[in-house]
Amino acid sequence: MEYIKGFTFGWGAKRGDFSKAEAKESLKLLKERTASEYVIFALAATQETAFSTEVIYDGEHMVTDHELEEMIDYARSLDLKIMIKPTVNPADGIWRAHINFFDIDVPCEPKWRDWFRSYTDYQLHYAKIAAKKNAEMFIVGCEMVQTERKEQEWRQLIREVRQAYKGLITYNTDKYQEANVSWWDEVDVISSSGYYPLGDWDNQLDRIEEIIKPFNKPFFFAEAGCPSRTGSANVPNDWSMDGEINFEEQRAFYQDMFAKTAKRDWVLGFGLWDWKALLYPESEADKDGDYAVYGKPAENVIKNFYLSN
Repeated sequence: MEYIKGFTFGWGAKRGDFSKAEAKESLKLLKERTASEYVIFALAATQETAFSTEVIYDGEHMVTDHELEEMIDYARSLDLKIMIKPTVNPADGIWRAHINFFDIDVPCEPKWRDWFRSYTDYQLHYAKIAAKKNAEMFIVGCEMVQTERKEQEWRQLIREVRQAYKGLITYNTDKYQEANVSWWDEVDVISSSGYYPLGDWDNQLDRIEEIIKPFNKPFFFAEAGCPSRTGSANVPNDWSMDGEINFEEQRAFYQDMFAKTAKRDWVLGFGLWDWKALLYPESEADKDGDYAVYGKPAENVIKNFYLSN
């Protein structure tokens, strides 16, 4: 597998957003400003709660299939390669890692089989689009920590996706959870979220290498990033922490992550988090403390690293 110089695009985009001229301009800027070669289209389906069994992927909270396909076509015109990442979160704000059900069926309680049936339908819907548009990779899930113990259900889901889509398939486990997935042999590529503290990358890379080595599969970080807030470099996964806007924190995180992973030839790239479909004005970058890098020093760090790899 080639080295992936990627960025996640469009997370949280709603119906109509991809049709706006600003979204295409944003994607163009992503390519120009970061030297990315891959764009990951992350889709944000919902389910009512962490204990609901219906995944809702048709509604105002999602871009339409036509919008997505048009944006993929535009990405191709920019010479970008494509990954599609259908993701789900409970609508009540609980993180998807907490989606969970009883392992033994109980009458009148929600069941794993019903959730996996709905989630598989969701994945297959976008796997067909991935096939139609010849996407280079399909990401069948992201940080679904409590679901990962359901090995047979995940294996069956991936096999069904393969019937619809013939390209590379990965699953994006969460930070620290690389050993939690017993079914890495079922995917083509192993990936996880690289939200590791500044100064701890060597420890974490040593740990991950030992876990994935027996599977003999390519590996990349399908997510990685850091908010531009004081303290965020120490807990880059905490998107809600308070802190003053601090570009140096974000820049230092990227410098450290790239320096340490560059020494490991088994780390084959990144799908950085994240680049919005609708950007803030560059002149207002100093008001943004989120993961965005547009107009911030980290943007140049990323571009220089991607250009040198």
